[in-house]
Amino acid sequence: MVPIMSTPLTIAVAQLNPVVGDLAGNAERIIAALARARAAGAAMMITPELALSGYPPEDLLLRPDFYRACAREVGRIAAATQGITLVLGHPQERAGQRFNAATVLRDGAELCVYHKLRLPNYDVFDEERYFEAGRAAAVFECGGRRFGINICADVWEPAAAELARAAGAEVLLALNASPYHAGKLATRHQVMRERAAETALPVLYCNMVGGQDELVFDGGSFALDADGALAYQGTCFGEALDIVELTDGRWRGAQEAAVPTAEAEMYAALRLGVADYLGKNRFPGAIIGLSGGIDSALTLAIAVDALGAERVRAVMMPSPYTAQMSLDDSREMVRRLGVRYDEIPIADAMETFAGLLAGQFAGLPADTTEENLQSRIRGMILMALSNKTGAIVLTTGNKSEMATGYATLYGDMAGGFAVLKDVYKTLVFRLARWRNTQGEVIPENIITRPPSAELKPDQKDQDSLPPYEVLDAIIEAYMERDESPRAMIARGLPAAEVRRTVTMLKRNEYKRRQAPVGIRLTRRAFGRDWRYPITSGYQDEY
Repeated sequence: MVPIMSTPLTIAVAQLNPVVGDLAGNAERIIAALARARAAGAAMMITPELALSGYPPEDLLLRPDFYRACAREVGRIAAATQGITLVLGHPQERAGQRFNAATVLRDGAELCVYHKLRLPNYDVFDEERYFEAGRAAAVFECGGRRFGINICADVWEPAAAELARAAGAEVLLALNASPYHAGKLATRHQVMRERAAETALPVLYCNMVGGQDELVFDGGSFALDADGALAYQGTCFGEALDIVELTDGRWRGAQEAAVPTAEAEMYAALRLGVADYLGKNRFPGAIIGLSGGIDSALTLAIAVDALGAERVRAVMMPSPYTAQMSLDDSREMVRRLGVRYDEIPIADAMETFAGLLAGQFAGLPADTTEENLQSRIRGMILMALSNKTGAIVLTTGNKSEMATGYATLYGDMAGGFAVLKDVYKTLVFRLARWRNTQGEVIPENIITRPPSAELKPDQKDQDSLPPYEVLDAIIEAYMERDESPRAMIARGLPAAEVRRTVTMLKRNEYKRRQAPVGIRLTRRAFGRDWRYPITSGYQDEY
């Protein structure tokens, strides 16, 4: 192996936030980062996986014209690489085959191309649908060092990194579009420490950042020395162009950003998901239906933090069952946040619907039908305001409610983006309390009062659901760990509540299919990585 030179080599880590499909805009972002890297004295810049197209492009990758447009932008970016080496992630078509590629460019020329070896086809990933797997390592020289390239899923198993080392790599570059879920950064550190230990190579890991539909990419790029020591930790949940130096086989000169706490990390993911969903889709603002409860309060706080108070509008729609404290708490919260606030009472609309349906409902007792009508009246009002203003309605339902169907189709589920869709109710409380440590915007009474839909007198959530601590434990075990009901009961979860919760979860798949897209926060969310049939005769064993 060629000895690693002692002369420092400066490398720029471009932690970018691309817009899926905006090839020209993403190319401009990359070219601008190149200019900044060159000005900082960098000899090389690396980008995330598929930085040119954004990730995941999904079925855009089935269109031949998409690859032709990518090739044109690669050529334009190549022309901007005078005096600097660029490792660029992009889709590529060659000889009728399609690849997840990384091309090394310098002085306008292509030095080599690497094709991703391991195509993930699990969780939120579907790359076997689009790409052919690569078969060979790609190693290139820069500043007297030899660099090997891996792309994202390649590094989660030993083979691709070992192939790069065997081909003569002295340093491993990992280009990533690794989506966030709680605790993911620590897992990445551990996986890359394993690769460093197996290959005895220092590692530089560049990750994408930004929101893309229900996915959030958290950035958090980092570097490990060959002994696994963390030498550089990039910022999480924000774009960055960080400069690192490689000297005598070790990373030097980089600043270590603080890793956020669990609640801070999850809140930042929700904030970024909201900001990018509205920003990239060009919505002028957000509308939130307030209830005086904790879910709508947390949604409002996230929206204001993501968008600014001037782009958020809160609407309270009291019914005869709305408690005065709900009105008081909502008014206090919007005062603290400074958002536009309107109250639109729905009692008259409730009477109108009751009159319209009186003949149809004659002789039938009142039940959840009348409760759901209230929710649907509110949904119509919010969607009318959305249609008139162009602002998107942010729904406020949480994961516990989505799992059990404790939500009304065309009512509180009406809207365009579900901020808390993957946030358990118990986590809603944790995040609300954390947010108040940064400045108390949620009135304490909203956090401490028992949750209620307020659709009938003295209603409480626990009239219809198990205690949230029990409910969330069952949902998490069934959804995220595929644990059987028998195993849950055997380790002490109440048998009756397990049976009731699992039954509700399966029975309400039809509702979830009609719910708006929402931010993925856990290992398994309702969306891309939950694919259960609506119509199913399968019965779990108890």
